[in-house]
Amino acid sequence: MIDLRRLRDDDQYRRGCLAKGVDPATVDRVLALSETHREALAAAEELRARSNAASKEIGRAAPDERQAKIDAAGELKVELSGAEAALGTAARELNELALTIPNPAHPSVPEGDEDAYRVETEVGERTPPPPFDHGALGEHLGVVDTERAVRMSGSRFAYVMGDAVRLQFALIQWTLAKIAEHGFVPVVTPVLVREEMMELAGFFPTDRNQVYALEADELYLIGTSEVALAGLHREERIDEADLPVRYAGYSSCFRREAGTYGKDTSGLFRVHQFDKVEMFIYAHPDRSWAELELLREIQEDIVSQLGLPYRVITVASGDLGAPAAKKYDLEVWLPSEQRYREITSCSNYTDYSARRMSTRIKTADGNVLAHTLNGTACAIGRTLLYIFENHQQPDGSVMVPEVLRPFCGGMDLIGPSTATA
Repeated sequence: MIDLRRLRDDDQYRRGCLAKGVDPATVDRVLALSETHREALAAAEELRARSNAASKEIGRAAPDERQAKIDAAGELKVELSGAEAALGTAARELNELALTIPNPAHPSVPEGDEDAYRVETEVGERTPPPPFDHGALGEHLGVVDTERAVRMSGSRFAYVMGDAVRLQFALIQWTLAKIAEHGFVPVVTPVLVREEMMELAGFFPTDRNQVYALEADELYLIGTSEVALAGLHREERIDEADLPVRYAGYSSCFRREAGTYGKDTSGLFRVHQFDKVEMFIYAHPDRSWAELELLREIQEDIVSQLGLPYRVITVASGDLGAPAAKKYDLEVWLPSEQRYREITSCSNYTDYSARRMSTRIKTADGNVLAHTLNGTACAIGRTLLYIFENHQQPDGSVMVPEVLRPFCGGMDLIGPSTATA
């Protein structure tokens, strides 16, 4: 949820909203509804005070005055009922429209559409196409079977098998060990949440079309453990001395991939079900930007140690999701496509989600809204496919990154003869 006071009084804050493509008329409408709500709240509070006072006067009234006092109190109650109904309508209308206003883009974010990103760094060699792309290689090695998965579940599902599974769990264990060095506490989160949590975390209404719904149970499958971690301290007060609070969420994730028909249909790049290790931070507002740089540093370290060539970009304002004030994308070189493709991202949501969750920090000067940040430590399926291509040998075998070998029994090579052994 945005800060309505700042939207009204802070020109830079307003410009940050408009930079994300918000119609200025919508902003004006939200501010008008905010004023209507403020007036309705004042009217209801005044009538409530008068009604309470009138009720007390009944007990103090003389017998011959009591009926008149009762009648007057009754009239005030009728007025109050109408005022409270008007207040409820004003609050509902304001909330519905305010929820559509995104978190303003930070001034350091480049303005424009998805092509207006800024490249921050580029590391490693852009290699030529390998003998097999990641989709064909998985089938060649016998470690990814999409054909049978499609027959069972439909498109964008896959069986991951044999040594690829050993590599997958090595990635999880190694990643959790690495980020534990930075104080991230491992958490296995629920994968089903209520609609309210999707809204409070900032994913509804904008991303509703990407989420699987279990309508009979009024539950939704998460697309990232970020949703569950954002609700971990809902309506709580975190002591400033305990900050930053850092979690490493592990979960299976589910996304409908609506609007991607015909894109990335082979292999593990854009599937409906995948596993992920997600970093989530609760920070003091004065230190959240330093925490964003830490997330970026960790992500770069992970990809570097896996031996993957990459670049980091600052995402442009028009391509930011609703909750993010600033986001870095880390993109790995995909040799078969001769271009960089996203592997992870990290974002500062500032107080956007915490305002909805009512998550505050207890300080010596009072309570302030927390800032929340998130960043993927390892998107398992995508990391596997980048390893398949960037560590592929001329015969189609795959060299296992050295840092992962201790976590998969010393295995150093995946080849057609060993993949399902």
